Amino acid sequence: MDNLLIEATKYTPEISFNAETNILDLKGETYPENTAEFYAPVFKWLEEYLQQLGGQEVTVNMEIVYFNSSSSKVLMDLFDRFEEAINEGKKITINWIYDKEDDSALEYGEEFQEDLEVLQLNLVEKTG
Repeated sequence: MDNLLIEATKYTPEISFNAETNILDLKGETYPENTAEFYAPVFKWLEEYLQQLGGQEVTVNMEIVYFNSSSSKVLMDLFDRFEEAINEGKKITINWIYDKEDDSALEYGEEFQEDLEVLQLNLVEKTG
Protein backbone atom coordinates (compact mmCIF):
# COMPACT_ATOMS: atom_id res chain seq x y z
CA MET A 1 0.00 0.00 0.00
CA ASP A 2 1.28 3.46 -0.89
CA ASN A 3 2.00 5.96 1.85
CA LEU A 4 0.01 9.18 2.05
CA LEU A 5 1.92 12.46 2.21
CA ILE A 6 0.21 15.83 2.04
CA GLU A 7 2.44 18.85 2.52
CA ALA A 8 1.37 21.51 5.02
CA THR A 9 0.02 24.83 3.79
CA LYS A 10 -0.99 27.95 5.66
CA TYR A 11 -4.48 26.44 6.11
CA THR A 12 -3.88 22.69 6.20
CA PRO A 13 -1.74 20.32 8.26
CA GLU A 14 1.07 18.09 7.12
CA ILE A 15 -0.32 14.59 6.85
CA SER A 16 2.18 11.76 6.73
CA PHE A 17 0.63 8.29 6.89
CA ASN A 18 3.24 5.54 6.58
CA ALA A 19 1.73 2.12 5.88
CA GLU A 20 5.08 0.37 6.42
CA THR A 21 5.90 1.76 9.87
CA ASN A 22 2.23 2.11 10.92
CA ILE A 23 2.88 5.67 12.07
CA LEU A 24 0.29 8.27 11.09
CA ASP A 25 1.20 11.92 11.69
CA LEU A 26 -0.98 15.02 11.48
CA LYS A 27 0.85 18.22 12.29
CA GLY A 28 0.01 21.90 11.98
CA GLU A 29 -3.08 24.03 11.57
CA THR A 30 -6.31 22.92 9.95
CA TYR A 31 -8.83 25.39 8.63
CA PRO A 32 -9.13 24.61 4.91
CA GLU A 33 -11.67 26.46 2.81
CA ASN A 34 -13.41 23.18 1.98
CA THR A 35 -12.81 20.75 4.83
CA ALA A 36 -14.70 17.83 3.28
CA GLU A 37 -12.80 18.13 0.02
CA PHE A 38 -9.41 18.38 1.74
CA TYR A 39 -9.95 15.39 4.04
CA ALA A 40 -11.71 13.10 1.52
CA PRO A 41 -8.45 11.46 0.32
CA VAL A 42 -7.33 11.10 3.94
CA PHE A 43 -10.44 9.12 4.87
CA LYS A 44 -10.23 7.10 1.65
CA TRP A 45 -6.61 6.14 2.41
CA LEU A 46 -7.46 5.38 6.03
CA GLU A 47 -10.33 3.05 5.08
CA GLU A 48 -8.10 1.04 2.73
CA TYR A 49 -5.29 0.98 5.28
CA LEU A 50 -7.49 -0.21 8.16
CA GLN A 51 -9.03 -2.94 5.98
CA GLN A 52 -5.65 -4.43 5.13
CA LEU A 53 -4.16 -3.90 8.60
CA GLY A 54 -3.39 -7.12 10.41
CA GLY A 55 -2.29 -7.38 14.02
CA GLN A 56 0.26 -4.58 13.80
CA GLU A 57 0.08 -1.74 16.28
CA VAL A 58 -0.66 1.69 14.84
CA THR A 59 0.52 4.96 16.36
CA VAL A 60 -1.24 8.19 15.45
CA ASN A 61 0.57 11.39 16.40
CA MET A 62 -1.60 14.50 16.28
CA GLU A 63 0.05 17.84 16.83
CA ILE A 64 -2.72 20.20 15.80
CA VAL A 65 -1.97 23.73 16.96
CA TYR A 66 -5.14 25.33 15.63
CA PHE A 67 -8.38 24.10 14.07
CA ASN A 68 -11.73 25.62 13.21
CA SER A 69 -15.16 24.17 13.94
CA SER A 70 -15.47 22.23 10.68
CA SER A 71 -12.02 20.70 11.24
CA SER A 72 -13.07 19.83 14.79
CA LYS A 73 -15.87 17.74 13.31
CA VAL A 74 -13.41 16.03 10.97
CA LEU A 75 -11.07 15.25 13.88
CA MET A 76 -13.98 13.72 15.76
CA ASP A 77 -14.90 11.69 12.66
CA LEU A 78 -11.30 10.43 12.57
CA PHE A 79 -11.47 9.47 16.24
CA ASP A 80 -14.80 7.71 15.64
CA ARG A 81 -13.27 5.70 12.78
CA PHE A 82 -10.33 4.73 15.00
CA GLU A 83 -12.80 3.65 17.70
CA GLU A 84 -14.59 1.43 15.16
CA ALA A 85 -11.24 -0.10 14.22
CA ILE A 86 -10.45 -0.80 17.87
CA ASN A 87 -13.84 -2.47 18.24
CA GLU A 88 -12.85 -4.63 15.24
CA GLY A 89 -9.72 -5.75 17.13
CA LYS A 90 -7.18 -3.26 15.77
CA LYS A 91 -4.47 -1.88 18.08
CA ILE A 92 -4.36 1.90 17.79
CA THR A 93 -2.63 4.45 20.02
CA ILE A 94 -3.39 8.15 19.64
CA ASN A 95 -0.92 10.73 20.93
CA TRP A 96 -2.35 14.25 21.24
CA ILE A 97 0.82 16.33 21.29
CA TYR A 98 0.62 19.82 22.75
CA ASP A 99 2.99 22.62 23.69
CA LYS A 100 3.09 23.26 27.44
CA GLU A 101 2.71 26.98 26.70
CA ASP A 102 -0.57 26.32 24.87
CA ASP A 103 -3.26 25.63 27.48
CA SER A 104 -6.02 25.49 24.88
CA ALA A 105 -4.33 22.63 22.98
CA LEU A 106 -4.26 20.57 26.17
CA GLU A 107 -7.91 21.45 26.87
CA TYR A 108 -8.93 20.41 23.34
CA GLY A 109 -7.25 17.04 23.87
CA GLU A 110 -9.06 16.61 27.17
CA GLU A 111 -12.39 17.53 25.57
CA PHE A 112 -11.91 15.05 22.73
CA GLN A 113 -11.03 12.35 25.28
CA GLU A 114 -14.29 12.97 27.14
CA ASP A 115 -16.24 12.24 23.94
CA LEU A 116 -14.47 8.94 23.23
CA GLU A 117 -15.54 5.56 24.53
CA VAL A 118 -12.85 2.97 23.78
CA LEU A 119 -10.13 5.09 22.19
CA GLN A 120 -7.53 6.35 24.63
CA LEU A 121 -6.07 9.74 23.79
CA ASN A 122 -2.59 10.08 25.30
CA LEU A 123 -1.96 13.71 26.18
CA VAL A 124 1.72 14.21 25.43
CA GLU A 125 3.57 17.39 26.30
CA LYS A 126 5.87 18.41 23.46
CA THR A 127 9.54 18.34 24.30
CA GLY A 128 12.14 20.58 22.73
